[in-house]
Amino acid sequence: MFARLGTFSHDHRRLILVLWIIVLVGAGAISGVTGSAFRDEFNLPDVESRTGFDILDEHFGGEGTGVTGTVVYRAEQGVNDPQVVSAMEELFAQIATWDDVVRVVSPYSEQAQQQVSVAGPAAGQIAYANVEFPDDLDFTRAAEIRDDIVAAIPQVEGLQVELGGFIFAEFTEPTAEAIGLGFAIVILIVAFGSVLAMGLPVTIALFSIGIGVSLITAVSNAVAIPETSTFLAIMIGLGVGIDYALLVVTRYRELLHAGRDEGEAIAIALDTAGRSVTFAGMTVVISLLGMLLMGVSFVNGIALGAAFVVLVTIVASLTLLPALLGLAGDRLERTRWRGLIAAGLIAVALVGVGLDLLPLLFAAPVAAVVLVAGFFVPILKREVPRRERRPVRETLAYRWSRLIQHHPWPVMLASAIGLLVLTVPLLGIRLGFADESNYPKDTSTRQAYELLVAGFGAGFNGPFLLAAEPGDGADVAPDQLQAVNVALANDPGVQFASPPIPSPDGQAVIWQVVPTTGPQDEVTEATVHRLREQLLPPLEAQLGFDVNVTGSVAVALDFSDYLTSRYPYFISAVLVLSFLLLLAVFRSVLVPLKAVVMNLLSIGASYGVIVAIFQWGWGSDITGVQPAPIETWAPMMLFAIVFGLSMDYEVFLLSRIREEWTRTGDSQTSVADGLAATAKVITAAALIMVVVFGSFLLETDRVFKLMGTGLAVAILLDATVVRMLLVPSTMELLGDRNWWLPAWLDRVLPRFDVEGHAPLPTADAQDPDAEPELARVDA
Repeated sequence: MFARLGTFSHDHRRLILVLWIIVLVGAGAISGVTGSAFRDEFNLPDVESRTGFDILDEHFGGEGTGVTGTVVYRAEQGVNDPQVVSAMEELFAQIATWDDVVRVVSPYSEQAQQQVSVAGPAAGQIAYANVEFPDDLDFTRAAEIRDDIVAAIPQVEGLQVELGGFIFAEFTEPTAEAIGLGFAIVILIVAFGSVLAMGLPVTIALFSIGIGVSLITAVSNAVAIPETSTFLAIMIGLGVGIDYALLVVTRYRELLHAGRDEGEAIAIALDTAGRSVTFAGMTVVISLLGMLLMGVSFVNGIALGAAFVVLVTIVASLTLLPALLGLAGDRLERTRWRGLIAAGLIAVALVGVGLDLLPLLFAAPVAAVVLVAGFFVPILKREVPRRERRPVRETLAYRWSRLIQHHPWPVMLASAIGLLVLTVPLLGIRLGFADESNYPKDTSTRQAYELLVAGFGAGFNGPFLLAAEPGDGADVAPDQLQAVNVALANDPGVQFASPPIPSPDGQAVIWQVVPTTGPQDEVTEATVHRLREQLLPPLEAQLGFDVNVTGSVAVALDFSDYLTSRYPYFISAVLVLSFLLLLAVFRSVLVPLKAVVMNLLSIGASYGVIVAIFQWGWGSDITGVQPAPIETWAPMMLFAIVFGLSMDYEVFLLSRIREEWTRTGDSQTSVADGLAATAKVITAAALIMVVVFGSFLLETDRVFKLMGTGLAVAILLDATVVRMLLVPSTMELLGDRNWWLPAWLDRVLPRFDVEGHAPLPTADAQDPDAEPELARVDA
């Protein structure tokens, strides 16, 4: 099937290209018409914070259950100055009339609850108003309202107005992908020695991202998808799009160098590398869809968005890529100086976009000038000379493998211990959600947060709500309810607790509680647990009804606890499925077992690095990251992506090793030959991913930094320590036992052929043209 698909795409290359262009333009048009409706939706299970919100929704008309932003302001002359009062009241009245605004609670209204600072140096100078929205408000509409408020802010001397809350947070479009793309161009040119060959993986990645993100945007109108999912999709799409196309193009060029004609080479490349790409890609998709086991809309949206982009990438690699290879023809092997210089200048311009360095952007028009001049200037029309390819057993990778195999025990132990040392910080991981103190200092969100801290204390940014349903209140005297206030007043983690506030129907009551510490503080988390487990249970026994602790902090805590409880099911499902797939592919018990263990080691090490940087704050002066909990969903997302991507390298490397072992029966030389034959492409693919993912560390958004760092570290460790150290050393130690499989298991296992049946050049070939090796540009 794969060979026929490759032949069909090659023979109908213009039709295939036109169809893909139509799909790309059509997807963009659909998303343009439908617009986006991205939103964060947490469908919590039956937990205490949800029960509290249900009480608010039923008895208080949903008060406090929607999405809330704050208009925080500071006036040197005091917030009760007549000019300030008049200007701010006019602003609040104007906001209240806008669509999608449920209500505005001004600090000057009767419903206000201590919304003016009364203590400390800022007493009487800081106030805030709550702006409440429906809980299904999408980020696009929220951004429009934020911009309208900014435009309507009154200009009064001595008045500072800031917008707080995540719904009003300024969102900066990430540009780090431009840096990754720029470096990917350079890496691909060095790896391929061909500008045209470099352009094919980049084109596949851009097509996949364009179509995937457009359709994700359109689907967000029907399914709850967080806005973060599009940028994770871009990050993953760049990595896998370039990676998968790199594998296919590399195999195609190997076959050309071995004497195959163009059509035959495409068919065989799809029947071999195309199978590997499909298997690896489907593993990524399955890993991502495994997150659906978590049963949370927020997580489902992220998983579906990322999986969709990977699926589009697989299809593009199997259809669009063969068509482009056919259109390239024999020009794929020729690179002229004009193309090489222009590609380098484009890479410089992309880096300039990512770093916001305007001088570098001039490289783009210079590249255009070079291309035009290249048709008239003889030296620019000349072909770039190439280095001759060396036989596999004369390469550095082969010699490296033999060196590792001569010292297997020290290499294996040192590698494993090194990964375990990096994993140590994982033992102290704290899952949660970073608060608004992690935004850049020059953002309105961060300044609003700090104003509230200055005026009302650190805990004011993460208040609790206590909600209860005492019924008609006939059996509950007011002084009994005051017992809750007395207990709260004696708790060291509580700064303020309001008197009990009855609902309009008299069936429920709430308390507003301000902790002494900030939302992301570990002490705040301990306060929630203490209230629930120690302080309130005795009172509940006396009162005869439950008092539920809810609010944003409690919701985040319950969400973290719930996801953590589901992690074992998710991780177990991915591990078992991966083991079974590799068991069927490589017909071995020990190979897939080692693969699972090694992947766990590299992922654990990347988790440890994340904890050290993002939770402990190591290197914060360099990274700009402040200590905070690790986002609850991040380890799950990293596990799904990295485990899937590592299968790519696993299949590509081990299939070559098994091929040599099947041909020669020599377990030692097969490892060295397989590693040498795949080292260049694995190194190039991994380096591209590391640069693409690592470039997101330059973003201002903490989530992008965290995901980019985690993916870059995991891929780096997987492609170096695991593939280049642990795999050859452990396979040397096990010898022929690597391929042990009980006869009864061999009979019942299904067979998956990921390498096809095409004969490939032998590892001991001495003719350079018969030995596949990536060409490189002369220095």
